[in-house]
Parts: sequence; structure tokens; C-alpha cells
Amino acid sequence: MISKRIFFLAVALVLFIGTVTAQWTQIREGIDYREYTLTGPNNVFVTRMDRSNTDCIIDSCIAQGTLTGGKERVSGMANRYDETIGYWGQSWGQRYEVVAAINGDGFSTIQPTGGQIISGWYAKRFGEFYGGGFVWTLNRGVFMGECVRHISNKNIIAYPATGQKQNINGINVSPGADEIVIFTPQYGNSTGTGAGVSEVLVEMPRPLLIMPLSNYVTGHVSQVRASQGNTSIPFDHLVLSATGSAESKLLSNVSVGDEIRISQEITHYKQDCSTPNSGDYSKAYCTIGFMAFMFLKDGVVQPTTNHDIHPRTAVAYNDDYIFFVVVDGRDAGVSIGMTYTELGNFCKNDLGATWGVNQDGGGSSTMWVDGDVKNNPSDGSERYVTNGLMMIRVQPTSLSTTFDPTDSITASSSTQLRLGPGTLYGSITTLSPGQSGSVLDHSINGVLAKGQYWWKTDFGGNVGWVSESSINHTVVDDWSLY
Repeated sequence: MISKRIFFLAVALVLFIGTVTAQWTQIREGIDYREYTLTGPNNVFVTRMDRSNTDCIIDSCIAQGTLTGGKERVSGMANRYDETIGYWGQSWGQRYEVVAAINGDGFSTIQPTGGQIISGWYAKRFGEFYGGGFVWTLNRGVFMGECVRHISNKNIIAYPATGQKQNINGINVSPGADEIVIFTPQYGNSTGTGAGVSEVLVEMPRPLLIMPLSNYVTGHVSQVRASQGNTSIPFDHLVLSATGSAESKLLSNVSVGDEIRISQEITHYKQDCSTPNSGDYSKAYCTIGFMAFMFLKDGVVQPTTNHDIHPRTAVAYNDDYIFFVVVDGRDAGVSIGMTYTELGNFCKNDLGATWGVNQDGGGSSTMWVDGDVKNNPSDGSERYVTNGLMMIRVQPTSLSTTFDPTDSITASSSTQLRLGPGTLYGSITTLSPGQSGSVLDHSINGVLAKGQYWWKTDFGGNVGWVSESSINHTVVDDWSLY
């Protein structure tokens, strides 16, 4: 018979081994991963990002890369955004290494329910008095939005040349009667509007950031397209789209080359939608709507009458870390899921988080880390969703010097001319082998993205980005040598 001493030593060894194997594992410097097996039973999957590591950031992603593209799995979005460029560092060109990703907001059709900021672009407006969700800013700030509002005279387009201005009626939605809206590159390849809509293409040195009055983002008019509609949207441009009286005002105040100024403010309240909230959306780099409930506020697990048990996805944070959390569920005897209260207690007591918000759960709950889905989605496989959040290691901008502005070039193979540098951006046209063009000037010409260097070019009036591997310098015969 095994002595009690040996038995207890064996138990202690098992517990020790279990503790060791359950510790945090570094995936990349500044980003760690850990799995928890809890009574319930519940399997919990957690990724954390060190907030002090300046090479690590948070960004949001959207299915198929556009609001009009349709749904996509979290793994597909992570792979789509990996090796793309962003605006981190307040300039175009730094490259993303996507390390971890989770699913985001709820959805009804092909678009998320709430608002979204992607890489600094305010791409989908929050509904009035809607929850503002998790927010990450360009100065590495973090807060939880609760109830947001857009006050019309604090969201404007200004025309310095004439001293006039217009209130913004929407973002990435078709303009209604007598309205002016903004389309950003996250909408799709083009605005999709009809021929009766007038549109102005504006080149931007930075994204459509939230910049309240008296601050603003600036751009310069590239094209004025009266009553043409369906304007293509390059990666560093936006489109002003207007109808009726708003159209008349727009066209009477812009010319090619004019400066445009855009100021936006998200007025922010606490959950009661009347008490001011101290969270500041200015220069928010990413934000995503939340599905249901902020279960943890300032270290206090919030009371609720909802005690349903489901698979869960959550974002939580404290002064040191940001946490992505996924709880498996609907698998009796293996992992059943959590209530909001259980999720709050886990984030507070096990992770040390002080704030936490619930994202879309159920079959949508997915944790992707370094190329693999770590949890077991309750649908049996990954669900197609509309957006998500990513933990990213930012890589330095890398530029090629193979070409110079105004160089004559020739397409060496059949290739896509794109709206931006990389395959994240849609195709404008297909170039034929031997087709002639020229290199244009741009601050990040020759930038590395998606494994290739990219150049802004003009092929017969079609302006877009093409990979370096598919173009050559044009060879000019010098007959004086013969």
C-alpha cells in the first residue's frame, strides 16, 4: 500500500506540474497567452498585452476588409490584416504583425451593430445614445465608452477658402435628401452611389480621426465629380457625397487643390445617457461596439438580473495589461459557459482586471492566437462574423529604392492595380503585360506590405498601387549606339 506521505507528495507534484503548465506563455515580446480550467466546468482562453510595451498595440478589423464585403471568420480577418500597414506612429507605413484576435460586436446582416474606428478612421458611426465599447487611443490610452451622441454643430466640414461649413449627416451611408456624408476606404472600393449624386475626392495625410473643435483633420481636394456618383476610394482618401441643397453648397465651396477641414466629436455620457463621462475619444485609434453589458467597472462587478449561461467573449484591462478573454460553453461536462457575474469575478479575481465589457458571445466566441484557433467554438467550427479586435506587434516601415518618382515603367505580367499598398485594398483594374505607366510621388512609395513592395503609379489615367515584382523600368532603345 502506498504510504500517505508518498500519496501526498504525488498529489503535490501533480498540482505543481499543473500550476507550471498553466502559467503565462510569451507569444511575442509584450503579448502572452494562458488557458484556465475552472470549476463549472469551464475552459477559459486569455491573451494579455503589456500596455507599457510600445511595440504592441490594439486595433479593430472588419470582415473582408470593408463594411460592404460580407462576413468572415476571425482567423480570416487576422490573416487578412497581418502584414498590412497602419497609421500607428502618426504616419502611414508601419506594418502589422497580428498576434491575437477575437470576435467583436454583434451583427444583424453584414455589418456590426455598433460603431467602429479602424486604424484611426471613424468608419461606422455609433447609433445615438448607444454603447461606445472599448476604446484605444493614439497616446496608448484606454477607456470604456457607455453612451455616445453626435451633436450636429460639433461634427462639421469646413472650407477655409470660402469660410463656409456644413454639418456632417453620416459616415459610410448613402446620403439622404439634402444631406452630405463622408465615405472612408473601409466602406468598399467605391461609394456605390448613383449618377445624380455629386462627390468630392479628398486626399488625406492621416485618417479621419475624432478631432473636436477647435481642432480638425485636413485634406486637399483631388477631384470634383458633379452628378457622377460611385467614386473610387483610395486608401488615403475620403469622399464627400451630397444631394440637393447640401450638394449645391458643397460644389459652390470647393475646387481642386482646396483645403478641407473636418472636425468630429463624440459626446460621451455614462450608462444613464445624461451624466458626462470623462473618456475622451479624441484621436481614438480603434473602438468597437459592445454586445450587451459592461460587467466590471472600476474594480466592481456590476449587478445584473441576467443570469444566463453562454460562451463569452470579453475585453478587460487594468493599469498594466489589456486582456482578450474567451470562455467556451454549451459542452456539458467540458465547458458550460459563464454568467455575466461569473465573467466579472473571473476577470477581477483571476486576471486582476478593473474594467471589462462583454462582446458578442455564443457561437461567435473565438480566440485566435499566432495562427491557431485556441478554443472550441460552440457551433463546432468558427462562425462567420462582421468584426473583431486584434493584438498587434508593430514592425518598422520598410521602403524600397528601386524606382523614383516620374520613372517610366512597364507591367511585366498580368497584375492588379489596387486602391492602396497591399492586397487588403481592392482592385481598380487588371494591367496587361507590356502596358506602360509611370511612378507617382508619395511619402511611402516602395512600402513593404503583405510580403511585397508597393508603388503608386499611373497607367493611362488609372492611378493606383502595384507590386514591385510586377513592374520593370521601361527600356528605351538608344539608336545612336547602332
